[in-house]
Amino acid sequence: MTLLQITWEASPVIFSLGPLSVRWYGLFWALSFYIGYEIVSRIFKKENVGQKEIDSLLIHIAVGSIVGARLGHCFFYDFDYYISNPVEILFIWQGGLASHGGAFGIIIAVWRYYKKVSSKSFFWTADRLLIVVALAAMFIRMGNLMNHEIYGHVTDKPWAFKFITNVSQWMQGAEPRFTEPVHPTAIYEGAGYLFIFLSMMWLYFKRINKLYEGFMSGYFLITLFVWRFVVEYWKEPQESMSGGLVYDVMGFFGINMGQLLSIPMIVLGIAVLVIAYKNKKPAI
Repeated sequence: MTLLQITWEASPVIFSLGPLSVRWYGLFWALSFYIGYEIVSRIFKKENVGQKEIDSLLIHIAVGSIVGARLGHCFFYDFDYYISNPVEILFIWQGGLASHGGAFGIIIAVWRYYKKVSSKSFFWTADRLLIVVALAAMFIRMGNLMNHEIYGHVTDKPWAFKFITNVSQWMQGAEPRFTEPVHPTAIYEGAGYLFIFLSMMWLYFKRINKLYEGFMSGYFLITLFVWRFVVEYWKEPQESMSGGLVYDVMGFFGINMGQLLSIPMIVLGIAVLVIAYKNKKPAI
């Protein structure tokens, strides 16, 4: 069975030109925005939304997702370090983005866009935008895979991966050091997010005329964060347990920070579904 286990030796860098390196993670981020913009643009134009509104939404989402994901990582996963080194919050190129923070950032960005720019309702916009957010989440996890990060517990499963633990030193010529065979949880998450994206595309193009406004948003929040909650059971925790009431609660219930942060997003998704069925406003 161990013959099928994969020794993952992919480089995080696609190519370098002098001091400039183009990395897979950055390429996947760029692809998520480009493909997402193309899909949302086509959907919005199909429903007679002007180009200025589409371009403004892209700017809102780019800023909201990146700022939210960075602050989420700094404050949820390594608060003690960044509160002592606040300038390094700006060092986004060093890595460290949290999907929960990105989700909060996107919600705030869509709300501001709805208030200041949009001719449509908040849920009308969110229902269509979140289709491509699921796709972006998949791309980001593929970037994590190329970076040899966000992997899981040791396992004897035949699809286990061995990741390089000294990536930066290895890229400078050192011998690689590998983990034991572990769950490739970035692939688990990415596969789930891809399924959510495809299912939301199907809902929009095949069922949207039978749905209520807000249903797609509630579906996204519930499915994505339930899957994130489940995958955390296979994943190595990203936060250091440093004590305090929050960590005591996490220890009591046997959950980690990723699971704790998923719970309010799942509850929010349920609330959105309740609102959608209460209002019974057609989605299109």
